[in-house]
Amino acid sequence: MAEFTIAQERKVITAIPGPKSQEMQARRLKAVSHGVGAALPVYIEKANGAILVDIDGNHFIDLGCGIGVTTIGHTNPGVIDAVSHQVNQVTHTLFTVTPYEGYVEVAELLNKHTPGNFEKRSALFNSGAEAVENAIKLARKFTGRGEIAVFDHAYHGRTNLTMAMNFKAHPYASGFGPFAPGVNHLPMSYPFRDPAGLTGEQAAQRAILYAEKRVGAENLAAIVIEPVQGEGGFIVPAPGFLTTLTSWARKNGIVVIADEVQSGIARTGQWFASEYEAGFEPDLITIAKGIAGGMPISAVTGRAEIMDSSHPGGIGGTFGGNPVAAAAAVSVLKQIETGQPFEDAKRIENILVSRLNEMKNKYSVIGDIRGRGAMIAVEFVEPGTLNPNSAVVDAAIKFCNQNGVVVLNAGTYNNVIRFLPPLVITDELLNDALNVLDSALASQQ
Repeated sequence: MAEFTIAQERKVITAIPGPKSQEMQARRLKAVSHGVGAALPVYIEKANGAILVDIDGNHFIDLGCGIGVTTIGHTNPGVIDAVSHQVNQVTHTLFTVTPYEGYVEVAELLNKHTPGNFEKRSALFNSGAEAVENAIKLARKFTGRGEIAVFDHAYHGRTNLTMAMNFKAHPYASGFGPFAPGVNHLPMSYPFRDPAGLTGEQAAQRAILYAEKRVGAENLAAIVIEPVQGEGGFIVPAPGFLTTLTSWARKNGIVVIADEVQSGIARTGQWFASEYEAGFEPDLITIAKGIAGGMPISAVTGRAEIMDSSHPGGIGGTFGGNPVAAAAAVSVLKQIETGQPFEDAKRIENILVSRLNEMKNKYSVIGDIRGRGAMIAVEFVEPGTLNPNSAVVDAAIKFCNQNGVVVLNAGTYNNVIRFLPPLVITDELLNDALNVLDSALASQQ
């Protein structure tokens, strides 16, 4: 287990938020756009492992990782060393002007570890949404087609194109249109809410029928899918869904893009969640969040012939693959190569699933527990129904926050609590956080 510089324990010494955070919040409201929200307005001064320390001295157990970013833990020593060294060497040249080794090394590591037994290339960017946009650019360039297909409950970003790709308008898209054309939404496999007995193959055929009749396979450049949906509530499609879609896409010259911005980089106990369905080999994968321990970098990795289809200068950007962020990414990827993060993700899954199933037996508001590795979610319903229960989620999250646990909601219906803990979280700390959640649910009985 990792060595920590901050005690890995929950400690609440003030009201939440504390007086210093309240003062900072007042400053924020005068200086920062109100369009930039804050789920929990406590201001963090330092962090390590799975603990956040705010300016009032409260210690929070972090079960969100900045939405899956600090996967290998806050202030990971390897990342600190890599960034410290690189910032003293070169901070920026722009790879498309005068290149540097770090960018190439990140690409080599991603080409090596993404699924698919074919020659690959990578390109680096800044954010998940930017990776998604560039993957679609490449698919359109390669196929000469303009239409793309996405899925119900999906989330892909806040840029103009990715807002059009999202399933849920509010809060991501309300009032910001018109949006990019050429985006078509297909029904997703959602086992908890699909008709009983619907197989993954049948759910895929439902989506394929819609695509063929509403769009036309010959018009589709790409289908874009999250192997485990993130903001949609960690929906894992039924077995056979991804491979059936891929088989159809291959026959029709359609590029398959796996959006692994949230589910990739060891989060699920594999390098990528795509690996869980045997035979599913996406043509392109979008990567971000957990790749660099908190530094901003993203990537598109995939088939060489698709990645090379753009003319020089067609993809890239000023900060894409920045040397400092690239150094952090190399450190993270090499740490994952040791295999320990995969073991930790599965350890966390065992604890989460066991404890959450115990709670499901006690609390009738828990409808479903799902996910993979250290990417697990609970969907809440009105007892005895499938009706979404967002009220219990809101109350539980508030209770957890007040008692020193940072946890996130999700889901199309805002009725899901998701768990994205750092992979270095100790068993004791994770169980402590789950005890708080248990108390939160008990308080609503």
